Amino acid sequence: MKLFCNKYKHALPLIIYFPIYLLWFGHLEQSVTHYKVIHVALDDYIPFCEVFVIPYLLWFLYIAVVLGYFLFKDKEDYFKCCTFLFTGMTIFLLISTLWPNGHHLRPFVMPRDNIFTKMVAALYQTDTATNLWPSIHVYNSLGCHFAIVKSKHFETRKGIRIASLILCVSIIMSTMLLKQHSVFDVTTAFIMATVMYLIVYRSDVLLNMKNSFENRKRRKPGPETL
Repeated sequence: MKLFCNKYKHALPLIIYFPIYLLWFGHLEQSVTHYKVIHVALDDYIPFCEVFVIPYLLWFLYIAVVLGYFLFKDKEDYFKCCTFLFTGMTIFLLISTLWPNGHHLRPFVMPRDNIFTKMVAALYQTDTATNLWPSIHVYNSLGCHFAIVKSKHFETRKGIRIASLILCVSIIMSTMLLKQHSVFDVTTAFIMATVMYLIVYRSDVLLNMKNSFENRKRRKPGPETL
């Protein structure tokens, strides 16, 4: 057990962060009374399509599988993925705290009666139409796809890269086709993801931080001996 804990001690940030995120997000969901309504003209031209509830819900599995894979398979890819996701999620929480936001895009009455509209209705009951900007569904989907594409483990596994792209695009489309997010939420999520991609995957910022931390650990003096 001790050996297992030492080997996967890098899982600690994940274990600590997610309960904090869920508690913070839950508090925001319950405490919002006044908010800025988000709406752009393009929102009115996007149809409601209930079948996209499937990729929308698959998002939870997508995030869990990607993080879990890198946790056990590659510490560096895991570190980059966590940095990408956690940074954006924290920015989202800060925005939602300082500038409460929401939308009025959801249909008042479901246009059809089928298993998918019932699933969407259940989703609406558990997820309010507030705290939406930028879309974490979009941002984290992009982050997980970037992690897969940039990982050496998937360089020759074209099928997985294509499947990840299809799922990522489907999830992004679902946020608008289910009327969960405005085009504004999606666009700003793309902008934030682009900035983080440049920082995490196209610069040496994280590598320099990692090397600096490891060098300090090596220089740390041990206990004095008599």
